[in-house]
Amino acid sequence: MSRLNIRPVWFLIVLLAGAVSVLVYNSFYQKGLQQAAQRVASGGGAGAASALIGTRRPDFALPDLDGLPRKVGEWDGKVLVVNFWADNCRPCRREIPAFIRMQGDFLKRGVQFVGIAINERDAVRTFAAEMGVEFNYPVLTGVDDTIEVARNFGNEVGILPYTVVVDRSGKISEVQFGEVREDELRGMLSPLL
Repeated sequence: MSRLNIRPVWFLIVLLAGAVSVLVYNSFYQKGLQQAAQRVASGGGAGAASALIGTRRPDFALPDLDGLPRKVGEWDGKVLVVNFWADNCRPCRREIPAFIRMQGDFLKRGVQFVGIAINERDAVRTFAAEMGVEFNYPVLTGVDDTIEVARNFGNEVGILPYTVVVDRSGKISEVQFGEVREDELRGMLSPLL
């Protein structure tokens, strides 16, 4: 009989330990994001990204929502807007409706948006369907591979969202840490059209 009473106690202990672990992890994660944002604001983390302006964009291949490999080279000759995001990132969620509108507005003028989600494919597929992204512009997925691509594009501090504009010749024209407003992005694109 005492064994039956111990099981619920152990279950509660394990549940409580798990909850505490999540709270501690989230606390450190948020602190890390704040520190990264401070480094970028002070110029300490943006150096790699700024140094890429005017250089050739890195090559990469990542799977799309159907698991098919997509190479960045398939958009050569277009103005490319590469946006790194995650489905649990509030500023990322705020940007996407503007990107959908802008893809429609600029498609015939040779602009291609590409979303790179730093999440597992199933979560991204669900999120993309909710937001209406999946039929608007390509979304590429992954975790470790997408983080490496973001680093190659100058995001060494891991801030999301992160947006890179590449001109028609394949050179990086603009980088934006954090949320980009629609009017700002339109201003970045206009001289490249």
